[in-house]
Amino acid sequence: MNTSIAEQIKTPAILSVKFSEDSMHVSLGDGRIITIPLAWYPKLSDAAKEQLENYEISPSGYGIHWPDIDEDLSVLGFLFPDKK
Repeated sequence: MNTSIAEQIKTPAILSVKFSEDSMHVSLGDGRIITIPLAWYPKLSDAAKEQLENYEISPSGYGIHWPDIDEDLSVLGFLFPDKK
């Protein structure tokens, strides 16, 4: 069986992404909205508004790609951030 980690732990899919002045708001399929500071991701915080708004949600719904700034983020990274 070929299932992703996201599928194995019942990770909700990303439905939409919106931006405010200093945050990204990610709506998930289970009804949650995660607010993430753009400062956590330098490529996003340095990007122009047009670049931020040019994103693609992956076909699986588990990732976001910004082609203009070559940035990729996943819902797993939002839900389980690395504890450094």
